[in-house]
Amino acid sequence: MPTKLRTETAADGKILHLIPHLPTALPAVTKRDLEQAWEAANEAASSPVMPAAIHGFRFLKAAGAPLDLMLTDTDASSWAAAIDAIADLSTLHGVSVCLRLMALIDLMARADWIRLWFTLTRAGLTFHPALLTAAALTPLTESGGFAETALQALLPQRHQGASPE
Repeated sequence: MPTKLRTETAADGKILHLIPHLPTALPAVTKRDLEQAWEAANEAASSPVMPAAIHGFRFLKAAGAPLDLMLTDTDASSWAAAIDAIADLSTLHGVSVCLRLMALIDLMARADWIRLWFTLTRAGLTFHPALLTAAALTPLTESGGFAETALQALLPQRHQGASPE
């Protein structure tokens, strides 16, 4: 059974997950983990429910102040709650799944080169399978994102666009 992380809940309902190291030490996950996280997040985004509690992560450093990542965006909060239900944010695995999905979405919003690896239509978002595999395996940076060159290095040289499996 995975070791449970310490979690604190503030009086305002914010949930803080305490991680004993930086995001760079979070474990790799599987492509299927990210597929399930996306499915859960997508379902949460389309469900008319009460706003989710804000989740945050405090990464402890060997020296200096800890690194705090708070998911204050409404979508990010509901996605984190959905991922918590399927991957358990009180475990390193669950935190890794959550941060990898958030890092992937962030990268998709700001990097032109990654647009070749997914398709967005009215029916929804389709990831190229290689993109999810690379995101599952690429180490996270100290700030909890992806180094673009590290992610790109795990992608094949050519592909035919995003396609469902």
